[in-house]
Amino acid sequence: MRRTASFLVTGVALVAATAAVALASAGERPAPVLGQLPPGYRDWRLISVAREAGDLDDIRAVLGNDAAIRAYRDGKTTNFPDGAIIARLAWKFTPSEENNAAIGRAQSFVAGPPVNGVQFMVKDSKNYAATGGWGYAQFDDGKPAGESTLTSCFPCHALMKERDSVFTRWAP
Repeated sequence: MRRTASFLVTGVALVAATAAVALASAGERPAPVLGQLPPGYRDWRLISVAREAGDLDDIRAVLGNDAAIRAYRDGKTTNFPDGAIIARLAWKFTPSEENNAAIGRAQSFVAGPPVNGVQFMVKDSKNYAATGGWGYAQFDDGKPAGESTLTSCFPCHALMKERDSVFTRWAP
């Protein structure tokens, strides 16, 4: 009985994977990017920090896996290697009442509650050729966001074509 269930689960997974590959190669939609958060991503090295004003109004840290960090260090940011992954963590840009009280005037801001989940760019030139070689993923509370959440990723990143669709510059 266990063996039959195991074969059934394996068969269903194989059919689903084959269907996803077929859809991706047909150009109907890109292959799935990440099914789960990459283990240890919060221990990746810091690429840079940024403050986004306007509608986003957040403070963010951009991290990279070893392949991404090597590309930045080697100056190869016009063509990141396959396997590079860039992570974006963002928090609400929040005034620090405690710091401002100590300083004596309003000037200090800190990271507040997290916003827009954790976002990733995954370089895979073959699987994501339709989106400049990058796949996009977002996780909200540890769960993958739906496809509708990711539809705005590539059109915005495509504006940075001369830097391989990556906005963030290395901050050594």
